[in-house]
Amino acid sequence: MNAWPKSSALLQENEKWIPGGVVSLNRKSEPNICFVKGKGSRVWDLEGNEYIDYQAGFAAAFLGHNDADVNRAVESVLHADSLLMSAGPTNLEGIFAELFVKHVPTADSIQITTTGSEATYHAIRIARAVTGRDHVIVMQGGYNGWHNDVACNVISPLADIGPRVSPGEYPIDPLSAGIPASHQALVHVVNYNDIDSIKYVLKRYPVACVIMEPILQNVGILKPQEGYLQELRKLADAEGFLLIFDEVKTGFRHALGGYQSICGVTPDLSSFGKAVANGYPMGVIAGKKQYMDYFIHPEKKQRVLIAGTYNAHPLTTAAAIATVEKLADPKAGVYGHVERLGATLEKGLNEIFAKKGRPFHVARQGSAYCVYFMDHVPVDFHDIAIHHDFAFDKTYREKLITEGIFNFPTPIKQGSISYAHTDADIAETLEKTQKIVAAI
Repeated sequence: MNAWPKSSALLQENEKWIPGGVVSLNRKSEPNICFVKGKGSRVWDLEGNEYIDYQAGFAAAFLGHNDADVNRAVESVLHADSLLMSAGPTNLEGIFAELFVKHVPTADSIQITTTGSEATYHAIRIARAVTGRDHVIVMQGGYNGWHNDVACNVISPLADIGPRVSPGEYPIDPLSAGIPASHQALVHVVNYNDIDSIKYVLKRYPVACVIMEPILQNVGILKPQEGYLQELRKLADAEGFLLIFDEVKTGFRHALGGYQSICGVTPDLSSFGKAVANGYPMGVIAGKKQYMDYFIHPEKKQRVLIAGTYNAHPLTTAAAIATVEKLADPKAGVYGHVERLGATLEKGLNEIFAKKGRPFHVARQGSAYCVYFMDHVPVDFHDIAIHHDFAFDKTYREKLITEGIFNFPTPIKQGSISYAHTDADIAETLEKTQKIVAAI
């Protein structure tokens, strides 16, 4: 029986005009549900079902869906007849840039894009211009966007990439057709938390940069081991490559200064997105002035192009300003609130699964969490792929959805608490989790 007949019918209708029926194919899942309304911590589907939401637009809606303060800022821009002329500066981009640099002390300056993928694209381009090198190191299990340099090796079948190797690198597992083999030859995939494999690649290729999520949050919540990020910083300085932190997911969700302010490691460049404008479409490239100024380098052959008609669109920029102001407001207490809720949820999940008597580990960083069904803390993608019970995870997520708790129904995808979540939401989530876990 199809519990979402209207959503299924909509998908089939869309498929007449849109390949796959959705405009971003990573949104397709089973079940495929069309959500039509969101307010705070809650979302409603086409059938009229209500859910407590932990998907949050792939973690973008950090303040909650349709936050009133953010929406008011956007409405004020509309009512003022603001426009994006695509000629000269806008009156909001400088305000946002100053605000961003004030709160992200590791950034000297920024540029603004429309998406996080564009931000990582530009960061890699800067690294190549700065170093005069072409090769890039990425993480197995990391996701840094859709472009040729990084569209590979996220949740890869072990049959495609082989067993763990250290030191060494893994075959490219492309996420897309159409990436030239000559381009793939410039990209080197290693496991997260594996310094020896970074050194292995550095000895063999002229590396422009290492680009990575400082916490891998597209395969759950995979944290750096002690000293790992610090050692990468030392290697970058010694070997002359740029260290790029992709904070599109970790960014403002974990701290206003980014996760880099928590771990104490300053990258050369960073990309931000998602939570930076509470889900309005914005990406940010931030970093050290000596590298950011390659956008205006006096020598044509070293100048890096940045362009985009919709970069710093007034609606998006107004949303970003309002978001940062709210995150910085001590009266709002955003980070304390989500940390407290996250700790409550983690404690409750630990108690529930301990009673179940099956291996598990609840991984959490602030408001982001994932339950791994394995008996230890994972250290890299191979660890997850070998030890995690993917079938149980899939069933667990599907059962939660039927109880009105929405996590993305694909195993090892992170859950995201928002500022709009309440103690009552967490209590209801734990109560329903207890019910479905007992029944599986």
